[in-house]
Amino acid sequence: MASVLRTSAHIRAAVRTKRSFSTYHALRASTAASASSKAPTERAYFTNEPSGPSIKTAIPGPKSQQKIAELNQVFDTRALNMLVDYSSSVGNYYAQIASIPVGYNNPNLLEATKSPEMASALINRPALGNFPGQDWAHILESGLLRVAPKGMNQVFTSTTGSDANETAYKAAFMYHAQQKRGGPEVEFTKDEISSTMSNQSPGSPNYSIMSFESAFHGRLFGSLSTTRSKPIHKLDIPAFDWPKAPFPSLKYPLEDFASENAQEEQRCLQEAERIIKEFHNPVTAVVVEPVQSEGGDNHASPAFFQGLREITKRHNVLLIVDEVQTGLGATGKFWAHDHWNLQTPPDIVTFSKKAQAAGYYYGNPALRPNKPYRQFNTWMGDPARALIFRAILQEIERLNLVENTAATGDYLFSGLERLAKQYPGQFQNLRGKGQGTFIAWDSPQRDAILKKGKQVGINIGGCGETAVRLRPMLIFQQHHADILLENLEKIVKS
Repeated sequence: MASVLRTSAHIRAAVRTKRSFSTYHALRASTAASASSKAPTERAYFTNEPSGPSIKTAIPGPKSQQKIAELNQVFDTRALNMLVDYSSSVGNYYAQIASIPVGYNNPNLLEATKSPEMASALINRPALGNFPGQDWAHILESGLLRVAPKGMNQVFTSTTGSDANETAYKAAFMYHAQQKRGGPEVEFTKDEISSTMSNQSPGSPNYSIMSFESAFHGRLFGSLSTTRSKPIHKLDIPAFDWPKAPFPSLKYPLEDFASENAQEEQRCLQEAERIIKEFHNPVTAVVVEPVQSEGGDNHASPAFFQGLREITKRHNVLLIVDEVQTGLGATGKFWAHDHWNLQTPPDIVTFSKKAQAAGYYYGNPALRPNKPYRQFNTWMGDPARALIFRAILQEIERLNLVENTAATGDYLFSGLERLAKQYPGQFQNLRGKGQGTFIAWDSPQRDAILKKGKQVGINIGGCGETAVRLRPMLIFQQHHADILLENLEKIVKS
């Protein structure tokens, strides 16, 4: 994340735009040349947003400490970063973990909450598998499916990013089993039906999902077996016997190590293919993040992902792209995997975070299970969240926020390059060039930098062992980047 902390009160309401949201493919075309563009002419998206941070006490201050103590009596606060007065937060002041796209108290989102559609979705929340509302198809088609990744025309909605990944894994397992069985029309055998009730094969086969070293795909039971970023996530939790492949460890700046990095990516691809061919529990799908966010903000080139797609196609293994953090414009394209220029699209793309909703997209109709209740739970997502998603998309289009993120990211990266030249010991392995505001670097004093940042009014996060990562909102602009750069320089000089 990257933001400046809240310093002011409510924003005034604005007239809601009636301009319709363009299709995903139009968005892709409108941002195709954005990587080389200059930062847009500054026009503040929130007219009542503070001009800069103003810190009156240490963080947390005395009032927060009192509230935290009260909360700790009934809720575990050990991972708490700070308490926030959301009713008084404005625009970029302040951001969270890649999960707030168009600013706090956005007037157009507030307006969307007042619609009869939203009222009905909230007070009559449907169990979507059994009792969807008569307008559910319209809600999906006018929102989530308007920006479906290329080659995908169906969506399964869920509740969280972890849930999105777990249901994607289930879809992959069922698809693989159907293919092996001879097609979706072939019935289960008596042996399959009886053995699965004892968690035994063949009804409960020992299939696997391959992930990568340092990957993060969630903390639920199945997704946790593909998470490889921190031991604290996994300790004491039984895990599936699933493989992990090496993820490229690139050297920076990229232009100085082109040959070495290409060799490293080729090494990782060769090992990934070996695992797919030889692992004792058959690999049905490979799951990968466009940028390994929690595991240290690790990047790879489009050539690596193109090679991975070719390998999965050759071995009839599904490719699941986890866009929970990277989706919705954060990398300067609506979906981060658009940067890869794949010849054939991924099989499944999962999403959450900035979408304020969750689920997975797919195009192959065979990924829909052959019988009802196989991919099912009470809620199967939430129409209220899908309506917020639609309002977010309207804001993205109205304000050209994907283009803004690409251009602002270029501006911010240039400023960080300047700081890296001045303070090379504090800004190491600067990465994310041409990836919007999805930028990170390594610092031997990472934790101190994060702590000092809050004391001067900037909220940034860390990941991996030493990485400082930026996760601003899509409304993050050049003048916000200037605030961030100015304060970062103060911190490293102190």
